[in-house]
Amino acid sequence: MTGLLSSVRMRWLAAIIVVANGAFPALWIVLTSFKSEAELTQKPITYWPQNATLANYIAAFRDQPLPVYLLNSAVIATISTIVSLFVSALAAYALARLRMKYRDFILTGIIAVSMFPLVTLMVPLFEIMRGLNLLNSYWALVLPYTVLNLPICTLMLVSFFQDIPRDIENAAMLDGCTRLGSLWRMVVPLAAPGVFTAGIIAFVNAWDEFLLSMSLNAATQYRTLPVGIQMYQGEWAFPWHIISAALVIAMVPIIIVVLLFQDRVVSGITSGGLKG
Repeated sequence: MTGLLSSVRMRWLAAIIVVANGAFPALWIVLTSFKSEAELTQKPITYWPQNATLANYIAAFRDQPLPVYLLNSAVIATISTIVSLFVSALAAYALARLRMKYRDFILTGIIAVSMFPLVTLMVPLFEIMRGLNLLNSYWALVLPYTVLNLPICTLMLVSFFQDIPRDIENAAMLDGCTRLGSLWRMVVPLAAPGVFTAGIIAFVNAWDEFLLSMSLNAATQYRTLPVGIQMYQGEWAFPWHIISAALVIAMVPIIIVVLLFQDRVVSGITSGGLKG
């Protein structure tokens, strides 16, 4: 009994450490966004704002075209997520249902490709986008983000598609559905938790990406939010209070998306964890 209680306590302790590790930085950014610049530099450090102010949020919109950055990130992340899910659903269905001689080799290749450091792809991607005359456009980021998200989306959907009984597809095809029709009308809806989970991962990856965005879209009207937030930094100044306000604004869309699809995402993650 004592050993069981000790095990339970250790699990609770581990859970608290994990939650605190993830929540504390976000909480610190939120609190910093309500502090004045003078309060940030005073000693001893204050954890809670002494005179909370919304001036930092006003400055975040005044100093940089933040709505433009938000719109660019939303458009690019949304389009790349939709295209990634569409292509990865087709690929995952083929890997899960069709008899392929080198199926395991293909899956291994997908995993290997997903492990390539992004920095090694910078020069080839830049040359390709320049050759296609796509630099400083939405497509300069939509296409790379789609390609980079395909491996994780495909691998996630394969595991879900494999657990859907073939009899459902056979019944749909007997009723007149084509194989593609059974995929979109039967398989994808039944694998909705996995589709939503893959979609959230793809969206967040595209929303948070910085390196490609900084390199491929230098024009102000096409900058995404991560690069735009960097623009608040001056040569001799680093306005943490304003940057924190911009970061809080950047977190809001992600929080809304996760809250809207929370049940689906939790179900997808749980199901994926049980399928090993």
